[in-house]
Amino acid sequence: MYRTRIAGTGSYLPEKVLTNKDLETMVDTNDQWIQERTGIQRRHIAADGEFTTDLALKATMKALEASGKTPQDLELIIFCTVTGDQVMPSSACVLQDKLGCKTIPAFDLSAACSGFIYGLSVADQFIRSGMYKTILVVGAEVIHRFVNYKDRETCILFGDAAGAFIVERAPENDPNIVFSSHLRAEGSLGDLFVLPAGGSKIPFRQEVLDNGDQWLRMKGREIFKNAVRTMSSVCSEALQTNGASVADVAWLVPHQANWRIMEAVADHFEFPKDKVVSIVHEMGNTSAATVPVAFDTAVRDGRIQRGQMILLTAFGAGLTSGSCLLRY
Repeated sequence: MYRTRIAGTGSYLPEKVLTNKDLETMVDTNDQWIQERTGIQRRHIAADGEFTTDLALKATMKALEASGKTPQDLELIIFCTVTGDQVMPSSACVLQDKLGCKTIPAFDLSAACSGFIYGLSVADQFIRSGMYKTILVVGAEVIHRFVNYKDRETCILFGDAAGAFIVERAPENDPNIVFSSHLRAEGSLGDLFVLPAGGSKIPFRQEVLDNGDQWLRMKGREIFKNAVRTMSSVCSEALQTNGASVADVAWLVPHQANWRIMEAVADHFEFPKDKVVSIVHEMGNTSAATVPVAFDTAVRDGRIQRGQMILLTAFGAGLTSGSCLLRY
């Protein structure tokens, strides 16, 4: 089998910023309360007329530049999102058109905040099998448009962003490869985090607006508990599968949902907190975009360097979870 390497990364945060102080004027909360419970200070919000594929395009162009490739080098697009531009066509097809990639296959992948880990795993399988050599994996969300800014539990958490990896077939004997990925889902716990309307079960109609079914709903305490449990477990599985130890890992890049969750995950499998990449204070929870944005940020500021072993992990609605161990 062939192996996969990360050729380049990119990310994009919208220019518009929503701070904790801004939220104080919108809902019963305050800056200190938010920071103590989440670590979040601000989040970036897409402007009017700025859509999920627009964010994805900007992140993709940065990733292409970093990899030394052009849109014409891509052979497949995997677009990880739960807040696409519309139900159909897929955001992947819209992005393909914006990139000018003509007829290459493109599809959306829905695994909520775990989406990018799922997408990276799928891309790895395509490359291992030899079907494709160069793949775009993008995680992008404009999630703030599904947030009820009268709901203190959810509105303090979410922002918009996009992150992208260009992954390719690694040269023979290249040590910088994706070692393995580990994916899980627990559908029996799906009611902990839901967006009720917009599907065939509850299509949009006036009743949806009357009931507020167009907004995200979550059970925060249960989400916290299960996030720590599942991300710790899949991280341990990744290390055990590859005969690696915590000492071998240069950086842990977890889903950027809440600093207290990341801290608890690190404590759970005795990972040094000073080796956890965290930018949650800057962007909040951007769902499928958090892992690639955090990774790209750490690459560009010099923390993540070629040759280092990196562990990625995420948890999301579904409930889904996953990890990926790689050498960058």
